[in-house]
Amino acid sequence: MKPQKTKSAMWGRKVLIVCALMLTANLFAFAGQHKISKDLEKNKSSAQVSVIVQFTQVPTAVHHQKVFNRGGTLKRALGRFKGAAYTIPASALADLAADPSVVFISPDRPVHATSTGTPVSIDYHTDTVNAPAAWAQGLDGTGIGVAVIDSGVADLPDFYGSKSDGSSNVVFSQDFTGDPAGSAVDQYGHGTHVSGIIAGTGTKSKGPNSLYTFQGIAANANIVNLRVLDQSGAGNDSEVIAAIQTAIQLQSVYNIRVISLSLGRPVFESYTTDPLCQAVEQAWQAGIVVVVAAGNYGRDNSAGTYGYGTITAPGNDPYVITVGAMNTKSTPDRTDDVPASYSSKGPSLIDSVVKPDLVAPGNLIVSLYKPGETLSQEEPGNEIPTSLYQSNGNQTASNTYLLLSGTSMATPMVSGAVALMLQQDATLAPDQVKARLMKTAFKNLIQSSVAVDPVSGQSFNEQADIFTVGAGYLDIEAALANTDLVPATAGSAMSPTATMDADGNIVLSSGSSVLGGGSVMWGSASLWGSSILWGSSTSLEGSSILWGSSTPIQGSSILWGSSILWGSSTLEGESILWGSSILWGSSTPGSVTDGK
Repeated sequence: MKPQKTKSAMWGRKVLIVCALMLTANLFAFAGQHKISKDLEKNKSSAQVSVIVQFTQVPTAVHHQKVFNRGGTLKRALGRFKGAAYTIPASALADLAADPSVVFISPDRPVHATSTGTPVSIDYHTDTVNAPAAWAQGLDGTGIGVAVIDSGVADLPDFYGSKSDGSSNVVFSQDFTGDPAGSAVDQYGHGTHVSGIIAGTGTKSKGPNSLYTFQGIAANANIVNLRVLDQSGAGNDSEVIAAIQTAIQLQSVYNIRVISLSLGRPVFESYTTDPLCQAVEQAWQAGIVVVVAAGNYGRDNSAGTYGYGTITAPGNDPYVITVGAMNTKSTPDRTDDVPASYSSKGPSLIDSVVKPDLVAPGNLIVSLYKPGETLSQEEPGNEIPTSLYQSNGNQTASNTYLLLSGTSMATPMVSGAVALMLQQDATLAPDQVKARLMKTAFKNLIQSSVAVDPVSGQSFNEQADIFTVGAGYLDIEAALANTDLVPATAGSAMSPTATMDADGNIVLSSGSSVLGGGSVMWGSASLWGSSILWGSSTSLEGSSILWGSSTPIQGSSILWGSSILWGSSTLEGESILWGSSILWGSSTPGSVTDGK
């Protein structure tokens, strides 16, 4: 999606109407009592609907028969996932939900890529995140499998050249879209771009005339290509879940330690019942680090939140690493970088999980494409000229490298970083990887910036707060240097939630997680000691202090104090997120229609 095409482009041109439900605090407690998602429960027609039914166990023939008895058919089995995809008359859903073996029923919802086209500029993302420091240590992702669940991967020269036997970095491919040819080759262009950011070798940009080499973060990692998005960049929940299950099944075969998901859809229910979230949690618990795009709704003010509360699923899940996008300003110096205005902001809807977890470069990113793919046809000006990376080049468009922007591009940067960390220390559990990345993220960010859309001229005010940049900016060198170990137990680094106490203060709640909460994150016995995950004295405009009214969060664990988000002098002020009609308000919850 281009930043100026905030809503329609993110979800594609063929997306169905989707509703991001905003529930008040008083209603959160009742969400778990419903076994049918709200976007299904009003449909009483006899028409067939595509659904995912979650059961109390992995479904057997007995469970399938319960659906068949009500006029349904099996659409897709989902491996060891506790559910399956079916078609069933909408009028039969209530009866099916009454069965005690049924946990939750939701639509088999559409998912879409989270990228955008952008104008030409040089790309310094590897310098900005300190990737060369890892390469100097001999780290290149060797032996680590990264499952890219996306639109497929094209066979290109830049996936060759790093292995001694001359083979491709793409070691396995499978299609889940139902392509008649069964091909997992990328027809859209998104998955190829994402995979190049992770494990592109830069072959076509190397040589005696090279000015710049477009090398991936982990150029010798193994890509497991699981295609779930079609030629228009669209797919659905069940395809993604099936691909996640395949990654788990192939985990030991290809040493799959990372799943990269540069896709998403709006949040409709709590992560505790959302099938996509349940699927990524299953992978996390199997020992696979799951890295997910935050979404590209940061400019969406249709709910009056200036883009806050727009994190997409499954990025709303507290287990996974959710990544937002930064704009490098086309320089290798990260101190001038600012949040990309289209990057979705937290907290998550319904559960109020603090997201994203961190940010990485996502604006004007050069990576791979193959002429003829849909994205290159839709964005014909995004092929970079060969003169950008070859001294003997000219303005002729490259047939290998394409510019795209979005949280889709930021996500594989973190996926590649994880591959480097696991190559260095294969014993790290997913929670240990996540905690190190967040603790070592660069935090000295520009606190207030303005982005101007070059087409519409519209301005967007950005602030580097906890719901925009999370724990900070990816720093690969610092993450590799860190030796701290949180408990390896799945869930020890769950993202905290933001809640409102009886006095109207916004506080972090983290349970047993090391990543939030006054008694864990900032207590004297905590793992991190006196250091603060999100910075210690970050200020915004004027005298407003991000972490409280006059002092940082350490003492009372109050995020902003006295129910004011950033102080009344800022554009967003106290009304946009914690006001009377959004998230914690008292009015009847509404819905936001996104897409077409």
